[in-house]
Amino acid sequence: MINKLIGHKDIFFKLKDLYDAKKFPNKILLSGPDGIGKNLISKHLLNYILSKDEDLPYDIKNLQINNQNRSNKLLENNTHTNIFRIYKKDDKKNIDISQVREMIKFQNTSSFNNKERFVLIEDANLLNQNSVNALLKSVEEPNNNLNYIITHNSNFKLIETLKSRCIEFKINLESKYTKTIVDEYFNESKYDLISDDFINHYNNPSFLIKFIEFNENEGLEITNITIEKFLFEIFNNSNFLKDDFILSNLNLFIELYFYKNINVHRKNLFKTKEYFFKKLSNVRKYNLDLETFFLEFKEIISYE
Repeated sequence: MINKLIGHKDIFFKLKDLYDAKKFPNKILLSGPDGIGKNLISKHLLNYILSKDEDLPYDIKNLQINNQNRSNKLLENNTHTNIFRIYKKDDKKNIDISQVREMIKFQNTSSFNNKERFVLIEDANLLNQNSVNALLKSVEEPNNNLNYIITHNSNFKLIETLKSRCIEFKINLESKYTKTIVDEYFNESKYDLISDDFINHYNNPSFLIKFIEFNENEGLEITNITIEKFLFEIFNNSNFLKDDFILSNLNLFIELYFYKNINVHRKNLFKTKEYFFKKLSNVRKYNLDLETFFLEFKEIISYE
């Protein structure tokens, strides 16, 4: 099985060429919208660097990782001795400070193979102030042969004291590549079946893949499903309100609805949207009933 990098050729080669020329910054920040491929770029770059002397090394011509490559397997299992990953664990709301403390131990331990080592911090916007404070000294004065690759969801603010210490590369993706990624993932044409309600305003391959999988797993129609119809499906099935995909994207679905219906709600658009976002925030903060929230939001959609 092959992992291929699609749509990020320019940024990959920019980083690769910096590394080959021994000009690679030891603290880089990859910023871009959620799901656009920041962590994938990091994974490909690390495999290119660390698999050079291994069997089945990185295929630079086709920008591909062979899943049977040793470094790739170790990275997937979080057991690579030259890579330390920091990421939000499923049972946490933020990146736990304990991971940063473990990273500091990793930084202060000598590498037995003399190869460069990397700290990969995924979604650094999920670091809280305590975690950043614990991290800053290490970032400011990294040990020899230690590099930081940090990814940041640009929809959220990153603590400035961390951002200012990094060289930032902004990541984007053309829509033609999103289509390619989605269709190659399913090994058939799926992208063109999705309604413009989801495509035009949120061209994110990771989200679209999960969106298709959710609809297919739940037996929902995918061909040109509108945002209104999709929301009604959520309203009418309480089990959907327990699904991780739905829960993690509720703000997005509300945003997509208002984007589409900007003319319908023109007079009170921002006030109405702000009201529902605040209400949803309180539902999550105080663990209130989501069904009551949706009953009220359903009336807005019915009004159209």
